[in-house]
Amino acid sequence: MNQISFKNLLPHITAIIIFILTTLIYVNPVLSGKKLKQGDIVNYRGISKEIKDFRAKTGEEPLWTNSMFGGMPAYQISMEYKSNLVKKIDKIFRLGLPRPADYIFLNFIGFYILLLVLGVNPWLSIVGAFAYTFSSYFFIILDAGHNSKAHAIAYMAPVIAGVLLTYKKKYILGAAITLLFVSLEIAANHLQITYYLIFILLFIGIAELIHSIKNKQLTHFFKATGLLFIVAILAVGPNITNILLTNQYSKDSIRGKSELTTNIENKTSGLDKDYATQWSYGKQETLTLMIPNAKGGSSGYLGEDIKNLDGVPQNFKQIIAQQNHYWGNQPFTSGPVYVGAIIFFLFILGLLIIKTRLKWVILAATLLSIFLSWGHNMMWFSDIFFHYVPGYNKFRTVSMTLVIAELCIPLLAMLTVQKIINTPSILKNKKKEFYIAFGLTGGLAFLFYLLPSTFFNFISTNELTTFTAQKTSYPQSAGQIDIFLNALETVRINIFKADTLRSMFLIIISGALLYFFANNKIKTPVLITILGVLIVLDMWGIDKRYLNDDKFDVARKIEHPFTASRADKQILQDTDPDFRVFNMTVSPFNDASTSYFHKSIGGYHGAKLRRYQDVIEHHISNNNTDVLNMLNTKYFILADKNRQPYAQYNSEALGHVWFVSNYVFVEDADHEIDALNNFKPDSTVIIDKRFKSMIDSVSISTTPNGTITLQSYAPNKLVYTSNTPNNQIAVFSEIYYKDGWNAYVDDELHPYFRANYILRGMVIPKGKHTIIFKFEPQLYTTGESIAMVSSILLILLVVAGFAYELMPKKQQ
Repeated sequence: MNQISFKNLLPHITAIIIFILTTLIYVNPVLSGKKLKQGDIVNYRGISKEIKDFRAKTGEEPLWTNSMFGGMPAYQISMEYKSNLVKKIDKIFRLGLPRPADYIFLNFIGFYILLLVLGVNPWLSIVGAFAYTFSSYFFIILDAGHNSKAHAIAYMAPVIAGVLLTYKKKYILGAAITLLFVSLEIAANHLQITYYLIFILLFIGIAELIHSIKNKQLTHFFKATGLLFIVAILAVGPNITNILLTNQYSKDSIRGKSELTTNIENKTSGLDKDYATQWSYGKQETLTLMIPNAKGGSSGYLGEDIKNLDGVPQNFKQIIAQQNHYWGNQPFTSGPVYVGAIIFFLFILGLLIIKTRLKWVILAATLLSIFLSWGHNMMWFSDIFFHYVPGYNKFRTVSMTLVIAELCIPLLAMLTVQKIINTPSILKNKKKEFYIAFGLTGGLAFLFYLLPSTFFNFISTNELTTFTAQKTSYPQSAGQIDIFLNALETVRINIFKADTLRSMFLIIISGALLYFFANNKIKTPVLITILGVLIVLDMWGIDKRYLNDDKFDVARKIEHPFTASRADKQILQDTDPDFRVFNMTVSPFNDASTSYFHKSIGGYHGAKLRRYQDVIEHHISNNNTDVLNMLNTKYFILADKNRQPYAQYNSEALGHVWFVSNYVFVEDADHEIDALNNFKPDSTVIIDKRFKSMIDSVSISTTPNGTITLQSYAPNKLVYTSNTPNNQIAVFSEIYYKDGWNAYVDDELHPYFRANYILRGMVIPKGKHTIIFKFEPQLYTTGESIAMVSSILLILLVVAGFAYELMPKKQQ
C-alpha cells in the first residue's frame, strides 16, 4: 500500500476541523439544544403527521395519505426507503451534526474536494470552500426549510469533481467518486437541483468532446464517457424505488400534462408557464450577485430597521415604514442571490486571464443559469426550454437556476487566484485585463453609487401601477402621492448606495491585495490568509441578515408547531374515522395546519394531483357546494366576528360511500369537469366514456336499495360491507389514482372506475360482500428489491475503487 504522509494529510485534517468549528460557531444556538425555525419544515410536520403516526403505530409505510387535497401518494411527502443503503453513507458524511449544521458542513467538504481535484492549493481550497458555502442563497433556503434542496446542492460539487477526474484519465478513482456522489445526489431527493447539475455536466462533456477531437483523443473520450454512463446507471439503482414511483406519479400530478384544453397557450406538457415562471429573477436584479441590496434584499417592512427612515419627512414616516424593503418584481423573496463582491471581481478577472476549456464551461453554464432565471422577463428564451428541452417544464421557480452560477462563479474565482499564485507575473503581463475586470466591477459600483437613478428603478412595476391608479382615482392627492414616492425612492436609494459602497471597497481592497502580491510585496500564505478573512467578513455579514440567532427557538416549539384551536378541538370529538375539513380561516390550498389535525380539502404541496387542481380551479374556488359535498366535507372552519375560528357542521356531506340511481357518460375531460357544474351527486354520477364497458357489461339497477358502509379506515386500506338485492353503482368519496389502488370484493380483484372527475366508482354485485381498497403499488415492491441489491453492489464497487487507488503502482 502507498505510504500516507501526515504532512500531506495535515491541510485536509485542518480543513475538516475548520469547517466543523466554523459551522457550529455560525449556528451556535444548536449547541444549547435549540432548533432552526424553518417555514417549510413547519408545513412538513403538518402534512406528514398522518404518515408518521401510521408508521409509528404499525411499522408499515402507508405510501398514501388522506391528510390533504382529498388524498394523494406519500412519495414526495415523507417516505422511508429502507433498502437504499446509500442514505446510511450520507449520515456518515454529515457526521451526526445537528441541522442545519450538517448541510453547511457538506457544502464545505463538497467544494473543497472539487477544488483539490482541479489542482488548487489545499489552503486556498479552504478559502474557496468558504466562498462557495457562504453564498447567501444557501443560508436563505436553510432559513426557509428547503432542506432537500440544500442537501442536493451540497453534493453537486463532488459529483463534478468525480466527472472531471475521470476525464483526467483517473478512470478508477474518478468513477468511484462519481458513483458515490451521484447516488448521494439522487438520494437527496431534489430532482430540480439534480436536473440543473446535468446542465453543467453536459457542458463539461461538450468541452471534453471538442478537446478530444482537436487532440485526436476520441478513444479516451468515449472510454471516460462510457464509464460515466455506466456509473450513472449504477448510481440510480439504490434510489430506484423513489425514481420509479415519482416518475409514475408525476404524469398524474400538476407536473404532468393536463387533459383539459382550456387556456391552451399557457400550457406545456408539464407545469403551466405562468405558474412555473412566477418567481422570475429581474434582469436588473441579477446585480445582486455583486451588490446584495441591489433590489432591497428580502421582502419586509422598511420600518423594521429604524435607520432606513432617517431623513424622511415626519408626516410620511409611518406610511414609508410600512412599504416593502424589496422593490424587485418577484411576488416576494426571502433574500438575494449574493456570491460576494470579491468573488465576482475574481470571476470577471478569470474570464479575461484564464485560458482553459473549463473556463468556457463555467461561462456557458453561468450565462445559461442567468438567462433561465429571468423566466418571463425573457420569455422567448424560456419558451425554448419549456417546449423543447426534456423535463424542463416539470419544475417551477425558475430563479432557482442561479444555483448553477453560485457554483461556477466561486469555482472560476479560485482557479483565477491559483493561476496568479502559480504565475505572479500574469497580472503584470495582463494589466489591461486586470483594469477591465476592476472597471467592470468596482468601477461600475462607483458609477452606480454616484448616479443610482440613472441606471435603476427604485419603485417596482406593481407599486408604480398601484400608485398611478391612485393618482387617476384621486387627482386631488396626486401631488402628495408624488412627494411620497420621492421619499420612498430616496430611502431605497440610500439602502442601495450603502451596499454599493460596501461592494466597491471590498473590490478595491482585494484588487490592491493582488497588486501587492504581483509586485512581490506579500507572500502566498499572506495572500491566501488575507483573502480568506476578507471573503468571510464579506459573506458572513450578509448571511447573518437572513439566518441569525433570532431564527432559532426551543426544540419543543419547533417539534410541535401547531396548537389546536377551538374549532379543531370540536371536530376532533367526532369519532367518524374518515371525513374532510375545509378550513376557510387560512389560505386553504397553501396550508399545512389543518392537515396536522384533520383530513383536509386543502393542503400544502408543490405536486398535487392534476385533476384535483382542476377541481380546485373550476369548482372549489367557485364555491360549488355539490363538489364539496361529494368530497365528504363534513366540517367548515369559519371565523366569528372576533376572527376566532369555529366549526360548522355540514349536514349535506354525502359520507364515505353512496349508491346512485343515474349515471351519465361524457366524451372527455372538458365535458367531465363541466358536468360537475349542474348535477346532483347524491343521485347521479358522471363517468368518462372510457369506462363505459365496465357499466355495460353487467345489469345495473337504477333504484338504489340496500346498504354500503365503511367498516375500517387506514391511509392505505379501506374496508366496506355491502348488502344489496341488485347490482348497483356506488360512488366512494376517495380520490381516484389507478397506479396502486386495487379493489377487492370478497378477496377477489374487482374493477373500478373514475367517477365525478376525481372520485372512485364501482359496480357493487348483489348480495352481502366485503369490499376492500388497498394501496399496493407494484413498483414499490419491485423497486425495493432492486434497491437493496444495487446498494450492496455500489458499496462494494466504491470500496474497490478506493482500495485500487491506494495500491502500489506495480500491483495496479
